[in-house]
Amino acid sequence: MTRTLGVVLYPDFELLDNFGPMEMFGNMQGAVEMVTVASESGLVKSAQGTRVHAEHGLDDCPKLDMILVPGGMGTRAAVDDVRLVDWLRRRSNDAEIVMTVCTGSGLLAQTGLLDGRRATTNKAFFTWPETTWPKVNWVREARWVEEGKYWTSSGVSAGIDMALAVIARIAGQEIAELLATGTEYEWHRDAAWDPFARVHNLV
Repeated sequence: MTRTLGVVLYPDFELLDNFGPMEMFGNMQGAVEMVTVASESGLVKSAQGTRVHAEHGLDDCPKLDMILVPGGMGTRAAVDDVRLVDWLRRRSNDAEIVMTVCTGSGLLAQTGLLDGRRATTNKAFFTWPETTWPKVNWVREARWVEEGKYWTSSGVSAGIDMALAVIARIAGQEIAELLATGTEYEWHRDAAWDPFARVHNLV
């Protein structure tokens, strides 16, 4: 079975939020096919200035089995993009797995799909989602949180740890271990490991 992973782009998204997990999923040849999607197809400027090509717009995006939503400086504007939020709500309802990195959890929270669920986000910017979406059970100390099909992770590099945990769930621990070793990545396997919550005085 080949799963299609939709990687969301919007202006000023964080590069590593997407490309860290994409490195892991992209090495699952034949098991995962990745597509990039934005409001319209074409180049989308990241928070770091690099422009990334969105293969699909919202209207021509294929069926997605998994979705990856990044954070970044552009998240605050993206949550007010009604068309993007509506699309994310509909597609997330149909997807098998929905993942967010960093403040991307705020974009998913804007859909209402995280209401009553546990979720986490970047600890350096924790106050914004915690106060903006109070119906979400925000977890202050977590590298990532798995809540049914919704997986949310902490800041930036935490998305790689979350992605490997998702891969372990869908393809087995051995595959996840091979990917971590092959990329010479020191995988933090404990979802509760979160020294940055202490750095930012959240616990």
